Amino acid sequence: MNSLLFVSFLLITILTTSILAVNVSRDGRAITIDGQRRILLSGSIHYPRSTSEMWPDLIKKAKEGGLDAVETYVFWNAHEPQRRKYDFSGNLDLIRFLKTIQNEGLYAVLRIGPYVCAEWNYGGFPVWLHNMPGIKLRTANDVFMNEMQTFTSLIVDMVKQEKLFASQGGPIILAQIENEYGNVISSYGDAGKAYMNWCANMAQSLDIGVPWIMCQQDDAPESVINTCNGYYCDQFEPNNPNSPKMWTENWTGWFKNWGSTDPLRTAEDLAFAVARFFQLGGTFQNYYMYHGGTNFGRDAGGPYISTTYDYDAPLNEYGTLNQPKYGHLKQLHDVLHSIEQVLTYGNVSNVDFGNSVSATIYSTNEKQSCFFGNANESTDATINYKGVNYNVPAWSVSILPDCKNEIYNTAKVNTQTTKMVKANNDAENEPIALNWTWLPEFVGQTVVLGHGDVSASKLLDQKVTNDISDYVWYMTSLDLDKSDSLWRTNMSLRVNGTGHVMHAFVNGEHVGSQWSGYGVFNYVFEKKVKLHNGRNQITLLSATVGLQNYGPKFDLVQTGLPGPIEIIGTNGDESIIKDLSAHKWTYKVGLDGLKNQYFNPNSKIAASHWHTDHLPIKRMMTWYKTTFKAPLGDDPVVVDLQGLSKGLAWVNGNSLGRYWPSYLAPKDGCSTEPCDYRGLYTPGKCASNCGQSSQRWYHVPRSFMNLDVNELVLFEEFGGNPSLVNFQTVRPGTVCGNAYENKSMELSCERRAISAIKFASFGDVQRTCGSFEKGSCEAENDILSIIQNACVGKENCWIQASEIVLGSTSCDASVSKRLVVEAVC
Repeated sequence: MNSLLFVSFLLITILTTSILAVNVSRDGRAITIDGQRRILLSGSIHYPRSTSEMWPDLIKKAKEGGLDAVETYVFWNAHEPQRRKYDFSGNLDLIRFLKTIQNEGLYAVLRIGPYVCAEWNYGGFPVWLHNMPGIKLRTANDVFMNEMQTFTSLIVDMVKQEKLFASQGGPIILAQIENEYGNVISSYGDAGKAYMNWCANMAQSLDIGVPWIMCQQDDAPESVINTCNGYYCDQFEPNNPNSPKMWTENWTGWFKNWGSTDPLRTAEDLAFAVARFFQLGGTFQNYYMYHGGTNFGRDAGGPYISTTYDYDAPLNEYGTLNQPKYGHLKQLHDVLHSIEQVLTYGNVSNVDFGNSVSATIYSTNEKQSCFFGNANESTDATINYKGVNYNVPAWSVSILPDCKNEIYNTAKVNTQTTKMVKANNDAENEPIALNWTWLPEFVGQTVVLGHGDVSASKLLDQKVTNDISDYVWYMTSLDLDKSDSLWRTNMSLRVNGTGHVMHAFVNGEHVGSQWSGYGVFNYVFEKKVKLHNGRNQITLLSATVGLQNYGPKFDLVQTGLPGPIEIIGTNGDESIIKDLSAHKWTYKVGLDGLKNQYFNPNSKIAASHWHTDHLPIKRMMTWYKTTFKAPLGDDPVVVDLQGLSKGLAWVNGNSLGRYWPSYLAPKDGCSTEPCDYRGLYTPGKCASNCGQSSQRWYHVPRSFMNLDVNELVLFEEFGGNPSLVNFQTVRPGTVCGNAYENKSMELSCERRAISAIKFASFGDVQRTCGSFEKGSCEAENDILSIIQNACVGKENCWIQASEIVLGSTSCDASVSKRLVVEAVC
């Protein structure tokens, strides 16, 4: 008998409004909730990556999309930025987030970790951990384990106090301890094994009354459930035969880093992975991410993770529907919900047809339901079942709730594709161009004089500052005279950096900058410099771009300038090298503009200090400020930072995150051909945006803005031109409906009227949204007129894709006919 976990909407509502406790337990290979075995569909939404005002809408859309639960990490460094000083306010109000989930009648999965990875700065660890005497992270180390237990217990106690575990009648049905430790445990040896066992025992001691999980932990103790993360987990089997088959992270796309293309995982492939998982005995499936959101502030990790964390998720960065992914998955969820009884209580039989084609039949005395799967990457299959032939396209799964009629196939998308556009700011009386004021970042004390806060006769790892800023100044001086053996006509400065950004100044002059890219952990900067007789001031500004968040012993990856830092004198073939690494170095953390909060509308820096004339462009280390009016309506808002280079942005004192529009994606690796969903997905497959800015637009939540005048402040690190900066809204521009024969097609412009129909055909239509072409056959009626009459001027319209409605076609029986429409919003 197959064992799956299912939560119907009706049952959820009953359980979460009942005064009775919801008991969650493991029963053989099943998880039972309130005494019944279930399957569970879940989606990750990270509360700090959206604003608290967005939470109700995001969670409501998750429920409307067919999910039963919401999964989230808990971010230790966000909640305890300083040791024993906690923050659960605003977007960090974990309890409010969990109660919002509960109010929508959904369950919650709480991944406490407290290591989270998540492309989050330092993997979610507070950097002050790194600086505690005697500590070693993620291993059998008393200092670390004491801190980890303290924070984990804090979270558990907070949740218990609010009665939010299912054992108390609350929404939380699962909790996670550690995260993907099995991927790196071998690098920690026996101490890693001991730590993993300690994690499980510590978690159990907290007595939360619901199961604990450990993802990617092939040797997980029996007290916890091992789960799978990845693009495909249909072949995964838990290490404990008494544990259910669970998938905690089904990657809906991929994250984006500075310098990368835009990732795309097709709706067809994602649905195939889900259907295949449940065909082969899956119990719990969670989308990572269902809503990705935004890396506000300095939360992005990496290094080099971008500010957007859209992740090509079913709900996009702004919280609107990513179609067709959202709709195609919703239809799959509805079908899976409809066969709840037979999936959870039916006997299972399998038929192998060869060539990666199979059938799985679930049977009870009352009903049979079938999955027909074709995992072949190129060849369609015909399955004969009980004397009837069924066509199953390559890399797809068909679901037949009655084993007779195909209701859903993962390769046949019957939902619209929405292409979003950026619209100009239509706020009343908003000028075409923004008016800017500016201030220079005051660097004289560091660049010229070398003044700092602390000194050491060595080069320090930048993490010693507890990561309170991206920026740390490294300063030293070198006394030279012409009799020195180092003195040469040709002299250069050589710096070994860690892969982050470095700006070099010698005697007050900027001599060069260097950085690397995602996944590169070091570089060598070398530049000719002019040194003079006497004292020479060498100042290096190190700027981190998010700390390492993943990998074995990732916490030990160096940041800042580890050295050596050298002066090289060259005369012909002879070189003299002087290592400055053990010199007296003076350090200063941060920037004056950050310290004095130039970005804060209530800053003590008076408006009169900001310059209004001679606006500089391409000038390093410069602050810019302007005012703007919020765009009318309620469409999501973005700021276009075209023309700028790299820096930080704030609206009304709220950090939008790091920006770097000058960092371009590679020119190669994108295809102009439609994406082929068939075959195993990788992050580079179906990529787009080659040769363009890796991120040009930055999300401005409406909760960050006032109704009248707003303030935008930019710190430009490299030197850019703010004259092209403007605010825009994001809305549907083109929607393309697609429905296979005998399915219903819906078109929606999401609160806007459909203004025109550009294309309509019923037959074997070719190509994709935006480039449709009529095929070799189509309906005899004027499809364009039919669709225009049904849809133009309406926000939504529905059309049945059938010959009865659209007229007979000249297509032969082998053609899979579909109705295709391209509409303008």
